[in-house]
Amino acid sequence: MRRFTRLYLDLDATNSTNEKVALLEEYLRGTPDDDAAWAVALLLGERPKGGASTRALRRLALGVTGLPEWLLGESYAAVGDLSETVALLVPGAGRSLSEPLHVTMRERVLPLAGADERERERLIREAWEAFGPRERLVYHKLARGSFRVGVQKKLVARALAGVAGVDPGEMTLRLSGPIRPEGAWYRALLEGSGERGMAAYPFYLAHQLDAGPHSLGDRADWQVEWKWDGVRAQVVRREGVLLWSRGEEPLTEQFPEIVGAALRLPKGTVLDGEILMWRGAAPLPFAELQRRLGRRVAPTHQGSLFARDEAAYLAFDLLEWNGQDMRAQPLSLRRGALEELIAGLPASARDTLRLSPVVEGGSWDSLAALRAGSRERGVEGFVLKRRDSAYGAGRTKGGAEAGWWKWKVDPYSADAVLLYAQPGTGRRASLLTDYTFAVWEGEGAERRLTPFAKAYSGLSNEEIEALDAWIRRHTVQKTGPVRQVEPTRVFEIHFEAIAPSERHRSGVAVRFPRIARERPDKRPEDADTLETLRGLLGAGNGP
Repeated sequence: MRRFTRLYLDLDATNSTNEKVALLEEYLRGTPDDDAAWAVALLLGERPKGGASTRALRRLALGVTGLPEWLLGESYAAVGDLSETVALLVPGAGRSLSEPLHVTMRERVLPLAGADERERERLIREAWEAFGPRERLVYHKLARGSFRVGVQKKLVARALAGVAGVDPGEMTLRLSGPIRPEGAWYRALLEGSGERGMAAYPFYLAHQLDAGPHSLGDRADWQVEWKWDGVRAQVVRREGVLLWSRGEEPLTEQFPEIVGAALRLPKGTVLDGEILMWRGAAPLPFAELQRRLGRRVAPTHQGSLFARDEAAYLAFDLLEWNGQDMRAQPLSLRRGALEELIAGLPASARDTLRLSPVVEGGSWDSLAALRAGSRERGVEGFVLKRRDSAYGAGRTKGGAEAGWWKWKVDPYSADAVLLYAQPGTGRRASLLTDYTFAVWEGEGAERRLTPFAKAYSGLSNEEIEALDAWIRRHTVQKTGPVRQVEPTRVFEIHFEAIAPSERHRSGVAVRFPRIARERPDKRPEDADTLETLRGLLGAGNGP
C-alpha cells in the first residue's frame, strides 16, 4: 500500500507524460504480480463499487474527531477533497502498515460493499489505525469508489510495454480484453497469452485540422467522409455480438436492432463506425440518441422508444474479417472489403448496418463549399483519411504521420457573464476552476441573468490563477463550495450543439461547452440573450 500510495502522489504531482510513464514502469518492475494487477486495473478505471458513502465517511469522521460539522465543512472547502480532508483530520499518525495492495483491496475495500453499518465502521476504523495520513487518503478514494488519477490508458500501455518488451500498440491490444485484477491475468498480459474473447480493438482517433486541407497535399490521396454526430462504437461479431463504445462501455442492451442486424455478419468480423438515431433519410440530433444511452436493460417491453425512430450503425472501417486482423492493411483495401461485406448482407440488415458514404469532391475548395452546409445535414464536418493509412491505436503524432484528420465546422458561440464558480478536483482542488455562465433573459425591469452552461476548460494555468484571485475578492455570496460573483466579466463560450431541455432552467442544453477567451471589450449588458440561444435551436441541429 505504501508503494501504491507513493505512485499515486507522484503521478498526481506531475504533468509530464514521460515522467508518468517512467513512474509507472518503475512501480510495475518492482511490484509482485498480485499488486501490479490491482494497480493496473485501478489505473484503467476498474474501480470496485464504493462501500463507504460520502455521508458515512463524514459521519464517522465527526464521531472520531469530535469536531462540529461546520468546521469539517470549512476544512473540506479549504482542502477541496473529502478523502484528503478526513485523512488529515483523523487523530493519530497511524502505524503506516506495510501491507500489500491486493491485501488492502481484499480485506479492507471489497468487504465494505456488502457490510452493514457497524461492520463498515469497524473496517474503516481499523484502516485508520493501520495507515498513515497519505495511505488513508488513497484508502478513502478506494473505499468510496472515487479513485482516479490523471493517467490515460495509453500511458499505462506504454509502461506495460516497456516492462514486457513489446510494442505499445501490441500492449494496447492486449489491454482491450477483459480486465481481471489477478496475478495470473497480469502475467498473461505481459506474456501475451490472454484470450481476446469479445473484446474490441483500440480505437484510432483523428487529429483536429486547423491549417486547412490544402496543407495535406493532393486531394486524390485522401478519402473524405462525413463526421457524424453520434456515438463511436465497434461491432464485435465473434461467438455472439457486442457493441463497444470508445469509452469501452458495452452498448449492446441499448441497441437491440443493431445487435439483431449484426448477427447476419460472418463470425470473425469487427466493424468501426457510428451509432445514430435515424428518421427517414437523415440522422437525428445527438439529444435523441441520449434517450437510448441511459438504458441498461433491453427495452423489448417498452416499445414507445422504438415506435418512430430507429438506431442505425454507419460502418466506416473493417478491423477484422474472417478472424483476420485487418488493421495493418491500407485503408483503400479495408474500404473495398467493407463495401463487399455490407453489400452481401440481406436488405433488412442493410437498413440498420449501413455503409458510411464516401464524399466525392473534385477539389479541396469544392469540399469547403460542401462543408459549409454540414449542420443542415446534421453532421459536424468531414473526416479526412489517407487512402494508404493503416488503422492505428489512439491518437498518433500529428503532421505527416497522421493518417486521419477531422475537419469540423466552426462551433457555436455565445458571449456570457461569469456568475458562479467552485473548486475543481485533484491538483485543482484549491483553485476555483469550475465556472457557470449566464445570458440575459427578459426585458426591462424583468431582465435577469439566467445560467445556461458550465465550463472548466479553455483557460491557461496563469489565467486560472488570476481569475481565482479575482473571484475570491469579488464573491457576493457563498453556498457550500459554490461562490456567486459580481456579474462583471464576459467570456466567449464555444459549444458544439444546442437542444431543448426540460431539466435546465434556461430551457436549453449545450454540448461540450468550453471557454474560448475572455471579452474585456464587452460590458456585461452586452452579453447574449436567451432568446438568441433559442434561435439556434433547429439551426444546424438536424431535422
